[in-house]
Amino acid sequence: MTTRKPTMADVARHAGVSLKTVSRVVNQEPHVRASLQQRVHDSISALGFRRNEAAARLARGATMLTLGLVMENISNEFYARLAAAVEAAAAEHEALVVFGSYEERPDKERMLIESMHARGVDALIVVPSAADHSWLAEHGGPRTVFVDRVPRGLDRADVVMLDDERGGRTATAHLLAHGHRRIALISDDDGLSSVHHRARGYRAALREAGVAADEALVVRGVFDPGRVSYEVGRLLDLPGPPTAFFATNNRAAIGVLQALRGRPERPAYVGFDDFALAGLFSPGVTVVRYDIDRLARGAVELLLDPVREPRRITVPVELVARGSGELPPVV
Repeated sequence: MTTRKPTMADVARHAGVSLKTVSRVVNQEPHVRASLQQRVHDSISALGFRRNEAAARLARGATMLTLGLVMENISNEFYARLAAAVEAAAAEHEALVVFGSYEERPDKERMLIESMHARGVDALIVVPSAADHSWLAEHGGPRTVFVDRVPRGLDRADVVMLDDERGGRTATAHLLAHGHRRIALISDDDGLSSVHHRARGYRAALREAGVAADEALVVRGVFDPGRVSYEVGRLLDLPGPPTAFFATNNRAAIGVLQALRGRPERPAYVGFDDFALAGLFSPGVTVVRYDIDRLARGAVELLLDPVREPRRITVPVELVARGSGELPPVV
């Protein structure tokens, strides 16, 4: 078994400085205090960090830190926006970002993480799959921050997440406030913390309103709009159909729109995640929205902060009413 080579992130943690400071010292850049330089050099010696990798970067004309972003699928608007936001936040710290999509395959997610580590990526931002991530604790590797979801199997991890339960509660309470009692839930993999918490918020809102949750109106594990469209049509054909829908992600909201095209029913619906055309439909799509730049900036800043104790940042959400969530139930 080979011993893992120390990275600049390891040096930063050992010296108690930022990755940016280590990069500047390694690359012999000016404007670093002598005391900080000494701390970094002492940590380099203590850890046995080899600077030939940095020298190779200099030979290529690159002096930036390299951050890896591992996410589910960049073709999804959420991930495309997240990638752009991470790249913008990293640029503020003179860092470069490389991307990889695992396309809902945990084996590919692990391959991407290990590949980026082997290629000398200094730190990682990961949107974790539903798989167990306990292997990362033994694997070592660069400093990692998780975004949007809490990784399974890791008790100590830096996470930047949305206030998902509040979002699910707010969306469902909004539909309840407009007279709906049969509210369907269309959700992704319940093994994902974000999906689980949004569904928990949905159930909490029903419970607080004295409305019993009907499991016949709950759909789990639907990933693409086509499958969502089928499930929505199936629910609307029930003897006691739902009068409203809460969709836990942008793909599910699009699937609801597809299902309603050409149908006489006018159920209300609220989606989680805003999307580019949400305001152009008639009625516009009511959504739970958040600041994705804040999500990305929080992840980058955690990576560049040398604090050792794991931290969790929660980004707030808000409901944006555009019409679809305000439709009354049709009796």
